[in-house]
Amino acid sequence: MNATHIQTSNTLTNKLALVTGGGRGIGRGITECLLAAGAKVLIAQRQELDQALADDSRVFYIKADLSERQAPYDIASFADTLGGVDILVNNAGFMFEQHIQDMDEASWDKMMIVNLRAPVFLAKALLPQLKAKSTTNHGASIINIGSIEGIAANPYHTAYCGSKAGVHGATQALAIDLGKDGIRCNAIAPGWINSDLSNNYINDQTDPAQAHIDLIAMHPVGRTGEPEDIGNMVVFLASEQASFIAGQTFVVDGGRTAKLPLPF
Repeated sequence: MNATHIQTSNTLTNKLALVTGGGRGIGRGITECLLAAGAKVLIAQRQELDQALADDSRVFYIKADLSERQAPYDIASFADTLGGVDILVNNAGFMFEQHIQDMDEASWDKMMIVNLRAPVFLAKALLPQLKAKSTTNHGASIINIGSIEGIAANPYHTAYCGSKAGVHGATQALAIDLGKDGIRCNAIAPGWINSDLSNNYINDQTDPAQAHIDLIAMHPVGRTGEPEDIGNMVVFLASEQASFIAGQTFVVDGGRTAKLPLPF
């Protein structure tokens, strides 16, 4: 971790958090922050856990392909054997770049299934557990990972932007429908977060060093994000400190979307 750190506390002790895609990238940062806050974490993803996570007695794993219709219900069934979920973090997703003239319906549908349908129906599948925890364990929380691209757009991202805007909208609707059950729902819209994928994107540019300089210049805080920046926000939103916050999308982007571009 270069420019941020994990906040350690016991704010989530005895709570079970489900993090989709929690073993790598942003998801890994979320998992580490939840563990530092005292939670146990169930990771649902296609890839096996690395050794460090696999050896941690506070971490549980279920192999899941979120493009499959049955996956949310299989995940919920396994979570029930662990005592039920208090915190759902819908983090898993993917992105492709494609102009609409080249995009086919199958590609569009897969994006919407993984990035939008899976989070909504995972919330549905876990609803009995979340309702039970809302009365016995001081509240339950759903946190959806959206994107600044659900607010603004980059080229060739019609499908991705559409899916993430949908995540933000679904977050508001779920907050309204589930609030009476003691379940809060919020979203986080990350900006540029350092990961293998984003680093590879920079390295693929004609002049990677200049690309990195230009990228940093877009951020008023003077750096790009780390997975733990998102993880720390997840911990806050899942905690009792955020008990009066619902239906909101929090932009965590180092000020990037607040900065008006200038031609010089």
